[in-house]
Amino acid sequence: MYYVYVLFSKKDSKRYIGYINNLKLRFEHHQKGKVESTKNRRPLSLIYYEACLNQQDATYREKYLKTYHGSMFIKKRLKSYLTG
Repeated sequence: MYYVYVLFSKKDSKRYIGYINNLKLRFEHHQKGKVESTKNRRPLSLIYYEACLNQQDATYREKYLKTYHGSMFIKKRLKSYLTG
């Protein structure tokens, strides 16, 4: 399984979207500052993830979630979380 995930930075209130086959380990790396793109944006919260059967599907989904329409999907899906 591959996982597409969304992290929320409590520092800058922005999202980070990625995919990986070991979500637990990857989130630990983000939390410990071992990921270059998020190390200065900690603390982070895992706010959303989806499971995909293969890497190609996860890659397509990640790319979609990074588009305008994907961003609107995340906002609608997590409306109560993001608005408080």
